[in-house]
Amino acid sequence: MSDALAGFEKPEDPDLLVGIETSDDAAVYRLSDDIAMINTVDFITPPVDDPYWFGQISAANSISDVYSMGGRPVTALNVVMFPSKHLDMGVLREILKGGHDKVIEAGACLVGGHSVDDNEPKYGLCVNGVVHPDRVITNAGAKPGDALVLTKPLGSGVLFNAVRAGKFEFKVLERETLPIIASLNGTAMQLALKYELHACTDVTGFGILGHSLEMALGCSKHIHIEYQALPFYSGAYEMYKRGETTGSNVANRALVARHTLVLSRTLTKEQEELLYDPQTSGGLLIALPADQAGELINEMHSAGLGVAVRIGEVTDEAVGLTVR
Repeated sequence: MSDALAGFEKPEDPDLLVGIETSDDAAVYRLSDDIAMINTVDFITPPVDDPYWFGQISAANSISDVYSMGGRPVTALNVVMFPSKHLDMGVLREILKGGHDKVIEAGACLVGGHSVDDNEPKYGLCVNGVVHPDRVITNAGAKPGDALVLTKPLGSGVLFNAVRAGKFEFKVLERETLPIIASLNGTAMQLALKYELHACTDVTGFGILGHSLEMALGCSKHIHIEYQALPFYSGAYEMYKRGETTGSNVANRALVARHTLVLSRTLTKEQEELLYDPQTSGGLLIALPADQAGELINEMHSAGLGVAVRIGEVTDEAVGLTVR
């Protein structure tokens, strides 16, 4: 979309605190000295066949953009595309129930929405949140000396495709992986805001390298990723070894290739593919002073976010990425 918007006149409004300039997760507009509103919209095709899981995952994915800006979700509107002539309306009800339950869990209000008849189901939310204008967290504020903390594993993209291809059991995915994917990022952000948080984004469709690159470009610094520290969902590596992939890996690789990427360690083809694997409702990627990272991770573990881990650092080098 950024290419399609190239050349459009940018808003000259001092109250627009976050627009499209740094490919951030949501827009932020100041309403008063104490309140700014966060606006975001996202919808996806079904990552799994189960309609209730689909609704939960999509809603968590949409709400995450408000959390990644440091905000609190307040209202949500359903965005629905559904083939009413081909699927039973009970399927739609289960999708909407999953979304409703996740919005309620987030402490927000589901207040309506819009639907159209389409050939393929799609579902998501337009989410509105609030944040103090002086406490907005963007993806562009990381500083040299910051540590990077990731709060969820990687590899959901290939697992979703592997289930569709019959190479991975849905029961295993449902038991081990879907509860993490569908979990909200609210607790992680609530804990992170107690620290000197410099930047944040959620890891979604561009994969860990794509979203790390956005953070590096936003702050004009260099990001180092420790491959051995990266958490992956069980089975993801094995699925790449069995020849499974996603429709986004090639595009994500091309996106990163436009900029400086240094692989300072030898990786197998499958290990590399995991770096470009697109996430749905992924974790937060948080930049904060290195001496605060350990305490934050310990707090996250105590709060049940056992996967939270330090995965890298920000340095004052030329803009780019290094995987070591």
